[in-house]
Parts: sequence; C-alpha cells; structure tokens
Amino acid sequence: MNGPSMRRLLVPAALLLPLTLVLTSCGGNSAADTGAQIDGSGSVTLAVGDQKGGSEAILRAAGELKNLDYRIKWSTFTSGPPLLEAVNAGAVDVGGVGNTPPVFAAGAGSKISVVAAWHGTSRGDAILVPDDSELTGPKQLKGKSVAVAQGSSAHYQLVASLEAAGLQLKDIKVKYLQPADALAAFNSGKVDAWAVWDPYTSQVLQGKQGRVLTTGDGVTNGLSFQVASPAALRNSKKAAAVKDYLARLRRAQDWVHGHQEEWAKVWAKDTGLPYDVALASVHRTNATRVAVAVDKPLVASEQRIADTFTELHLIPKKVDFGDFVDPRFNGGLPPSTTPAKH
Repeated sequence: MNGPSMRRLLVPAALLLPLTLVLTSCGGNSAADTGAQIDGSGSVTLAVGDQKGGSEAILRAAGELKNLDYRIKWSTFTSGPPLLEAVNAGAVDVGGVGNTPPVFAAGAGSKISVVAAWHGTSRGDAILVPDDSELTGPKQLKGKSVAVAQGSSAHYQLVASLEAAGLQLKDIKVKYLQPADALAAFNSGKVDAWAVWDPYTSQVLQGKQGRVLTTGDGVTNGLSFQVASPAALRNSKKAAAVKDYLARLRRAQDWVHGHQEEWAKVWAKDTGLPYDVALASVHRTNATRVAVAVDKPLVASEQRIADTFTELHLIPKKVDFGDFVDPRFNGGLPPSTTPAKH
C-alpha cells in the first residue's frame, strides 16, 4: 500500500460517529429516532420532523422559538426518506428535506405537500476523489467506481454531472452506500470517487482526505424544502401553526447570513462536528440559502429530476410533481429562480 493510501486510512474514525447523527435530508434508508421535546403553549401541537443540528437548532440559535402560541413536538431523523415516510403516515406534520427525497416519495404515491423552499448553491454537493487520484475531470469517471447514497440529492448530482460530461450512470460502477460506509470505502481506496453533500464535503476537504473533482453548481437546482402532511394542512389550526413555523424558519435562515461564525459554533456543538468543518460547511452551503416561492419554475425543475429517475427505472412510474406542492404559504417571496447568496 502506498503512502497516500495509508494516510487516508489513518484519518480519525471518531469523525464518523458525529456525522452519522447529522440528518442529511438528502437520502438514505436510516430509521427515525423520535423524541418529544415540547416548546410553546396552547392547544395545538405541531409535529415537526428534524435532524440533529437542523431546524430546532437554527430556530433556537436565532431566538425564534420564543412566544409560540402552539406546541412543537420534535422528531429527529437520520435522513430525508424516513422523514417523508413519517409525513405520509401522518406522524409528522412538517419537516425539512433536500431536492430529491420528495421526488422518490411522489413516485411512491406518498401523501406529501411541498410548502416552502430555499434556494442555495450546489457547491457543497460534490464528487470527491482522493488527493493522489489520477482523475482530473468527471469525464474520466468512465469505468470507475463511485459511492453514493441512493435517492439522495448526491444521486441526482452524480447523474447530472455525468450527463454534462457526456456519460451515463451505466458508464460507471455505482456503489450505493450511506455516508458513514461511503467515507470508510473512500478512505480505504475501495471506491475511486464519492458523490456526497455538505457537511461531508467539508469534512473531507478540511481533513485533507481528498479533493473536488466537480460540484453540482450549475447542474443541479440547489433547492431544499419543507414538506407537510396534507391532512395537517386541512386542519385550520395546524395550517396556521405551519404558516407561523415557516415564517420563523425563514427569519432564522436570514439570521444565519449575518451570524455565520455564531451559527457554526452552535451547529458544531449540537452535532459533534469539528468547528472548522462546521464553519466551512456554513460558508460553502448553509449561508447561501434564500427563501423562495413554491412556483412553476420550481415544479418544472423538480419534474426534470423525477423524469430522470423514471427513465433510469429507479422510480416505478411517471410522476406529476405539481400534484405534490401547495403554494399557499408563498406570500411575497421571490421566485425560485432567485440567485443564491455567495
């Protein structure tokens, strides 16, 4: 085994554990870990699907959990798909995911409604290669093995990046692995590349474990969502609570733009991420997000993702993504095509 490969094996394994706690909101089949922390008062309880270091952490850091006239029951999930399964089952009223899990949920006929959106850069969605890799561009991935979480935003970013390079998914050896397993495979040289998202991207780069081959910037839509249960939205009191909750989330995200170091400290403490990794991820990804409307361009963009996975036979049937959105909470938000912050 050569020197660089050995060095990759010696990266501290302790970094793996905190990151397995981070909800990527992007993909995976991990089971949900539910809790019952309650905030606020009143007769209405809003069941919110969250991640470690996610919505609750950002709301609390920004002071947006004060003076609630409803209660919040937080449930923590390790990824987007099980969160949406809980929304479909009515166990969660609203929760946050990335741009691809709703497409797979829609393909399964789940009872979900996209009610809010944020547009950020896709620079944190990256295809990474080891520092000593001979690969210099995505076109050279032909015949190579690439780790990715199935159904994740990274899955679509991989497909889109290959297409931009004139390749198809069948031109590479896809290894469907969840992040902790993918990182282990990447570090040990068992895969040639890894398609992943922040904070994993920042972990690899800050740890000098690899470099970026290409990113999703310019090839994916950079959207993330809050997704609600249609049954909750039919309840006027819960719908009012959802409206207030989304307004608080938007204000909290705006707070991050001006308090990046402060948010990174909170996020690092809440997740166990090293501060430098959290800060790099905030700069690269988290602080770029702007609240946008759930509108026709958004639906069209997500429809392209749905059609892509349908053509790959990874979604069993044609999906009309417009059937799974509810724009009632748009208010005066800018269009979904609004540029992300840089």
